[in-house]
Amino acid sequence: MTRISLGAQSFDDVLLRRLGRRHAASDVAGAVDEARAAGIGSVSLDLLYDVPGQTLETWAATVDAALVASPDHVSAYALTLDDPDAEGITGPLGDHLPTRAGARRWRSAAMAEQEDDRAAEQYTLAAERLAAAGYRGYEISNWARPGHESRHNLAYWQRRPYEAVGPGAHAFDGLTRRWNAARLGGYLGALSPVDGSSPRLPPGGLESVDAPTARVEATILGLRLDTGIAEEDAESGPLGPHLVWAIDGGLVERFTAPEPRVRLTTRGRLVSNELFARLV
Repeated sequence: MTRISLGAQSFDDVLLRRLGRRHAASDVAGAVDEARAAGIGSVSLDLLYDVPGQTLETWAATVDAALVASPDHVSAYALTLDDPDAEGITGPLGDHLPTRAGARRWRSAAMAEQEDDRAAEQYTLAAERLAAAGYRGYEISNWARPGHESRHNLAYWQRRPYEAVGPGAHAFDGLTRRWNAARLGGYLGALSPVDGSSPRLPPGGLESVDAPTARVEATILGLRLDTGIAEEDAESGPLGPHLVWAIDGGLVERFTAPEPRVRLTTRGRLVSNELFARLV
């Protein structure tokens, strides 16, 4: 093993309990030390912001504590409380399990305490402090020391092929997107049929990706990265009709590295969903 990712989420014990986490903040630093002692060369920490009860000050303390732990990679995600049942992805062939009643109540209450402006402040603080500490914000939610970028996730953002292994997993071959249903029983039953028949692909679903959709995906995923997309592609592709609006609004910027390219600004990263929605 050369890499490990630890779901620290927070270095605030109160917030960890509210999130239903079993670990304490002190356990994270110990886990990082143990990973180093085991010879793992790249350690990543996942953090959550826009958590109910989290202030800018407590988030700053979490970011600072993460930096003290000295990981090689940091992922910072806004707490997402979407309703997978309402989205229709929890059915027999869906890639999510149904949400339990208690979790639905918690999510409903938690959403009322989230705040876009506070989340933007928290994201900006993390981006500034991580950059000052030498971490490159190579993707909207990911920062790394040189050479420690996530090759696994880069495969998604660069639209490279990947296979689905496990319940709820997704696969992509460039033309078709396929997923396994989330239920473990169906997954095991397909791979090891009790009647002795030959193994088969697990239940799930698939969808074809047509050329216009592929261009939109490539644009959105490319803009998620700090390397952005070629200026020529920005002008001639899905972003083209919105490029002047995005530049004038300070959402994207032109740069040269070494060829002309276009990427999101920090402001653009904060409202990227608004821009991406215009491309679909």
